[in-house]
Amino acid sequence: MIYYVLRYVLLGPLLRLLFRPRTEGLEHVPAEGAAIVAGNHLSFADPLFMPAVLKRRITFLAKVEYFTAPGLTGRLTASFLRSAGQIPVDRSGRAAGQAAIQEGLGMLAKGKLLAIYPEGTRSPDGRLYKGKVGVALMALAAQVPVIPCAMVGTFEIRPPGRVLPRIRPVAIRFGEPLEFSRFAGMEPDRTVLRAVTDEIMYAILGLSGQEYVDRYAADVKAGQAKGRRG
Repeated sequence: MIYYVLRYVLLGPLLRLLFRPRTEGLEHVPAEGAAIVAGNHLSFADPLFMPAVLKRRITFLAKVEYFTAPGLTGRLTASFLRSAGQIPVDRSGRAAGQAAIQEGLGMLAKGKLLAIYPEGTRSPDGRLYKGKVGVALMALAAQVPVIPCAMVGTFEIRPPGRVLPRIRPVAIRFGEPLEFSRFAGMEPDRTVLRAVTDEIMYAILGLSGQEYVDRYAADVKAGQAKGRRG
């Protein structure tokens, strides 16, 4: 109930009024059945815009910090994600990552639409970073299509260092589904997982027009934090 109140009465109309999100390629998102939507991750607002424009309910593998963020925006985000049945992901270790993958596979087995950010964290500078292979592992293990998605303009809403968000139009672009049946049963092969992940990231890149960086965003952020401490 809370999910529908937020989507159709409170949060959804507010997002459409302020940011006027423009959508492209909605026809590529299946009306039913299991699938993965894999997107770039530029802003705290990304997991709010996507459910607001999709016709069917979508479940996110959302980092646990989204459920504990302070302030009004943080509370609204947490309420929306919880009411939508989103899955908090603890990124503190390998075992936690495996648990998240099993949770995601469980949702796909139920025929749900699952959203994943392959970069694993928000981009620190608006560029597109190397994807982690969990998205490929789930796509191959569940034998489901992957719909690439690009958020455009959300980084500028609140870039690093800015406290108050800017009000500006955004776009959400969905690409043609990618299917990887040719790799069925090959998910233990790390080389295959890397190739599938790179194909997904290339599709996202084509939709977003971002500059690509062949490094993990988390490593870049860690380096920046170390530099500030030094």
